[in-house]
Amino acid sequence: MARVRLRVCVCVRFAGGCPMSGMHLAYDLSFTHTEGRWAAAGSWVGQDFPDVRMYMEVARTAERAGVDMLFFGDGSGVPSTWRGSIDPAVEWGIQWPRQDMSPVIAAMSTVTEHIGFGLTYSSTFTHPFSVARLLNSLDHVTGGRMAFNVVASSRGADAANYGSDHLIDHDLRYERMEEFIGVCRALWDSVAPDAIVRDRATGRFADPAGVHPIDHDGRFFKVRGPLASVPSPQRHPVVVQAGNSPRGIAASASFADLVFGFGSSVAGQLRHRNALDAALTDAGRDPSGVGILWATQVIVGATDAEAAARRDSLLSFWNREAVGTFISHNAGYDFSTLPETFRLGELRDEIVAAQASPAGLVGSLVAEFGEDHTMDRDDFFEHGWRAATGLDHMLVGDAAGVADALQENFAATGGRGGYMLSSPLGMPTGFADLSELLVPELRARGALAPRYPGSTLRENLAV
Repeated sequence: MARVRLRVCVCVRFAGGCPMSGMHLAYDLSFTHTEGRWAAAGSWVGQDFPDVRMYMEVARTAERAGVDMLFFGDGSGVPSTWRGSIDPAVEWGIQWPRQDMSPVIAAMSTVTEHIGFGLTYSSTFTHPFSVARLLNSLDHVTGGRMAFNVVASSRGADAANYGSDHLIDHDLRYERMEEFIGVCRALWDSVAPDAIVRDRATGRFADPAGVHPIDHDGRFFKVRGPLASVPSPQRHPVVVQAGNSPRGIAASASFADLVFGFGSSVAGQLRHRNALDAALTDAGRDPSGVGILWATQVIVGATDAEAAARRDSLLSFWNREAVGTFISHNAGYDFSTLPETFRLGELRDEIVAAQASPAGLVGSLVAEFGEDHTMDRDDFFEHGWRAATGLDHMLVGDAAGVADALQENFAATGGRGGYMLSSPLGMPTGFADLSELLVPELRARGALAPRYPGSTLRENLAV
């Protein structure tokens, strides 16, 4: 992409008069070993996924740079939507393999003091009591540095592992999510902090008056409680949500402390930001207090030429099978069945009817071209190839150029939140470049939020 040399002061004011705060940064470590990264130049030698030492080193480097959070997305199924088989995903390592990263987070916390950790679980398939208990324990282990990314699953491969032949209705998944979070929060509040007395003289551990059942009996869950745990440093981990459909945005507005968004275009970002602000207002919440971290893929080099060469080296990995596997898995629709030509609106409606996500690649194409636009297979896969590689929203350049682009975008989208940065390069090289080149450049400009001003992730993110 062309590099923009526009410097934007981050202390300007956006509409409404509230001062813009500095941007927050997180690293997305969800796919450090998939889509060819495991074999890319600069990948670890002698330490292969899921060797915890890889992540411990990245955590130390990121904390030295002052990054706010390390994040792990998740999925529990092997992609099987493309051609109805797991074989392409297994052969090419597409969104597979995946581990439960909670033990890795515990290990990373032992070699860091300030950086936060985001962990993903599905409210569609998991139970709130188990998740609330786990997050409470991890918040203790990390000293109050946990975030919980709750997702409404849209992938049939995941559903099959939890005994479901079909996904439940899209909107119903979000209704279940809202109840799920309500149960978690009630459980986290079921033991009051001042109930724990620990009186060594009398042997009295806690005051029963401060420990109570929640007696939840809802549409999806029945949970007596209380949580059999001591309140954690944050009591409630930071709750994150990434839905960008109208129903997903309404769910974000009802409970999220922080939102993940997709940084494909300023117009798309503003649509998300404005829809979220309206939903937050309708929910009686202050929109200025809920930031969005825009998912942004970055390749940074010492020079523009070095960064461009690194980008070009990635493209040889992708072929039609790999692209088809990737986009079909994420849409929940087998794109190998596409006719030679089709109308975008009809394709979107088929995906919605299958109870998959109405957003994603097809949703973005509808927004760009309109629902009546007719597209052929080759053109569609060209767009799919760009989506799979991230070329449609990848920043490539030296540290100054990438920092310029991020600052300009931050100002254009309201100055609330920041960026969820990912790297398509080998592990740990890509993230080391971010920590050692880009983040120091942003910090030298005064573009970032204060470095770890509090003792918990909630305090550091100011949510």
